[in-house]
Amino acid sequence: MGDYEGALGRLATAGLDQLTEKALPTRSLRIVAESYAIKGLCSAPQPRNSLSSEKVPLTNNSKYQRAEKAEKMIKCFELAGDLTLLYLQEQDKLSSTPSTHSLQSLPASNTTGSTSPLPHGIENKKIGVILETALQRAPILHMKAGQLDKAISRYRSMLSAVESTSTQHLRLTLARQLAEVLLRGCSEHAYKVPSQGMRAIEKSRSSSSLKSGENPWKPQHYSGTNLFIPKNINEEIILLLLISEAMAVREAVLSQSPEFKNARVHAYDNATAVYDLLCIALARRKQFKILIEVFERAMKFSHEESHVWQQFGLALACGRKDTRALLVLQEVHRLLPAEPHYCLLAARICFQQLGKIEKGLEWVEKALKSSEERNSVLAARCHLYYGLGLTLNAYQTQRQTNYHSIRTKALESFIRAQQLDSSDHLVEFYLALHYAQCYHLNEATQHVKLALYLRSAHPHSLHLLILLLSAEKDYEEALELVEAALAEYPENLHLLYVRASLEEAVYGGEIALLTARHMLTLWQKLYKEQLISDISDAHSQQHANHDTYSIFNMSDKDTASVHAESVAASRVEQALSEVASSLSSYQPKPGPHQAWLLQIQIWLLTAQLYIKTDQLTEAANCLQEASSIFPMSHHIMFMKGLLHEKKHEFHEAQTCYQNALAINPYHLKSLRHLGVVYHYLGRERLAEKTLMDAIRIDPHDHHSWETLGEVLVSLGQLEASSKCLQTAIDIESKSPILPFSSIPFCYE
Repeated sequence: MGDYEGALGRLATAGLDQLTEKALPTRSLRIVAESYAIKGLCSAPQPRNSLSSEKVPLTNNSKYQRAEKAEKMIKCFELAGDLTLLYLQEQDKLSSTPSTHSLQSLPASNTTGSTSPLPHGIENKKIGVILETALQRAPILHMKAGQLDKAISRYRSMLSAVESTSTQHLRLTLARQLAEVLLRGCSEHAYKVPSQGMRAIEKSRSSSSLKSGENPWKPQHYSGTNLFIPKNINEEIILLLLISEAMAVREAVLSQSPEFKNARVHAYDNATAVYDLLCIALARRKQFKILIEVFERAMKFSHEESHVWQQFGLALACGRKDTRALLVLQEVHRLLPAEPHYCLLAARICFQQLGKIEKGLEWVEKALKSSEERNSVLAARCHLYYGLGLTLNAYQTQRQTNYHSIRTKALESFIRAQQLDSSDHLVEFYLALHYAQCYHLNEATQHVKLALYLRSAHPHSLHLLILLLSAEKDYEEALELVEAALAEYPENLHLLYVRASLEEAVYGGEIALLTARHMLTLWQKLYKEQLISDISDAHSQQHANHDTYSIFNMSDKDTASVHAESVAASRVEQALSEVASSLSSYQPKPGPHQAWLLQIQIWLLTAQLYIKTDQLTEAANCLQEASSIFPMSHHIMFMKGLLHEKKHEFHEAQTCYQNALAINPYHLKSLRHLGVVYHYLGRERLAEKTLMDAIRIDPHDHHSWETLGEVLVSLGQLEASSKCLQTAIDIESKSPILPFSSIPFCYE
C-alpha cells in the first residue's frame, strides 16, 4: 500500500530488533526472513520496477545518518538472505527431497536441457519475490557504498551455502553477478583470493557442528579438504562463468511450442548473459578453444537465434577453425541478410586462410548488396575487399590479357572505395600497392604518403614506402626509414628481412648477417613458449601455406599472401613430408607448424647471405638446420641448388632446381637459375625455353631478362639479345630491393 512508516512501525511493535539468534521452526524462519526483508525494502531507495517507489525520509539528512541507515539496511538484507537460505535447506530436509550438493548430483535428464519448462519456476514460488530480492540486494548496496570487498565476500558466502532445490536458479544469477563484478569492478592488483574467507567459513561451520546453538541463523556451507579455491581473479571468473553456463544449459527449453515461448525466452536470456561474459573473459586471454566448446553446447537452444550464431562464428574465426567458421557465418547471413559485417569476415577467411578467392568474392558481393540497400558506412570497405579479392585473383592468372583486365577492375574498386571514404588509410595503401606493382612509382609514392598521413604508424605502408625508396635506388634513406620503423615495431620480421637486404646492398653481407642472427634470436623469444607447450596444431599445418607466406615471404612472386600454385606446392610438400616421416627417421617438429616454417625462412635468408659472402660451409650448416625442420620444401631445394651452383657443381644444381620445380612448377627463382645452369652446361635452347617460362610468370624480373640476353648472345641472336638487355636495364632502374609482392596483405 506504500505505507512504509506504518510497516516499519508494525515490525518495531513485533519486536523484530529484539529477537535473539536462536533455533526457530521452519515456518518461523521464513516469517523472520520476510520481516527483515520488508524492513530493508521499506528503508532502502527503490528502483521504479521494484516492490515500492518511495523510501522513508530521514529526519536529519546528515552524512552520519545516511551511513548508519545504509549499514542497517545491509544488515537487514544479509539477515534475510541467511535466514532464507537456512529456511530452504530445512525445507528440503522436511520434504525428504535430497538436496543438490553439487552439479554432479543433478538428474541426468536436466543436464542437456529439456523439451518443456523446468520446474524451477514452481520451486521459486517457495522463495517469493520479496526474499529473492533481499538475497540480491545486500551485495548491491555494498557496492553502492563503495565497499567492493564486502560485496564480493557476500556473493561468495551465498554461493558457498549448501544448495537446495529452490536456489538452483538463483545461484545462476548470483554466480553471473559475481563474475560480472570481478570482470568490471575489480583489478588484478585489488583482487583478494577467497582462501582466507573460505577457511573462516569452514572453521565456523565445523565449530557450529560441535556446539549446538552457535550461529543458528547461518545456513550450512560446503566444507571439506577437497574444495577447489581459485588462486587468482582469472580462475575465479572463469570458474563462476563455466558453472553458470552449465546451469544455463541445463535449464534450456528446447521445445518450440508456442505455450513454452515465455519460458524459452527467459532461459535464452539467462544463457546469453553468461555467454557474453564468457566471451569477454576468454577472448581477453585468447582462450578460444574453450570458448568454441562453450558455444558448441549452446547450439542445442540456438534455433533461429542470431546472437549465439554470431558469437560462435567469431569464436571459430579467432580460434582458426576457418572451415567451420565459414559454415557458421553462412547461417548468420541467413538469419541477418541485411548485415554486411559477417559477409566481410567470411570473405576475409576465404582470402586470408582458405585461399578460396572466388568464394570470397561471392561473399563480398553479398556484403555490397546489403550495404548498398542500407546505405551502410561499410560500403567503402566492401569495395576495398572486392578490389583486394580481384588483386588476389590476378595472382592466379597466367594469361596476361586476363591479368590486366582483372587488375583494371581491382583499381576501379579501390577508386570507388576512395570516393566513398577518403579517410581510410587502407584504401590509400592498396592504391599505392597497385600502382607500385604496375611500376607507376610516382603515383604509388603519393598514395602511400597519404596512407601514412592518415595513419602514421601503419607498418604495411611503411614497408611499401621503404621498397619504393629502394626502387629509386635511394638505399641509404630506405635504410634510415626501416630503422625508424623498427624502433616502433622491433619484433616485425618483415621489416627485419628488408633491413637485411638493404644492409647487404649498402654495407655488405657481413652486416646483413648480424640482422639475420638477430632474427633467429627474436624467433626464439617470440615462439619459445609455444614450442615448450608442445601444442599440436594440425589445423595450422593444413593451412600453413597461407599463414607463413603472409607472415614472412621469400621475396618471390609465388610467395604472395595467397597464390594458387603456392597452395598446391604446400600440399605436395606436406604429402612428401608425411611419406618421408614414414620411410625414415624424420619426425615433424612438435608445436605450431607455422612457427617452424617461419624459422625455415630465417635459416634460408642466413644461408643465402653466407653464399654471397663465400662462406659455403656455414651456408651448408644453415641448410641442414632448415632441412631438419621440413626437408621437402621447394625453397630449401632451391637454396641447395644455389649452393651447388656457387661451387660450380652444375649437374647437382640442376637436379635440385628440377626437384624444386617438380613441387612448384611456378617457382620463379628455380626456373631462372635452372636456365642459368643450362647456359653454363651449353644447353642454350633449353636455357632459352626455361628463361622464357620464367618471364611469362613475372615479366618484371630483370634477372631473367638479363640472363636471357646472355643466352641469346651465345645463340648468335644479337638483335634480340640487345632488346632483352635493354628491357633488363629499364626494369632494373625501377625495381625495388625486394619485390612489391613480398608485402603481406592486411585487412585492418
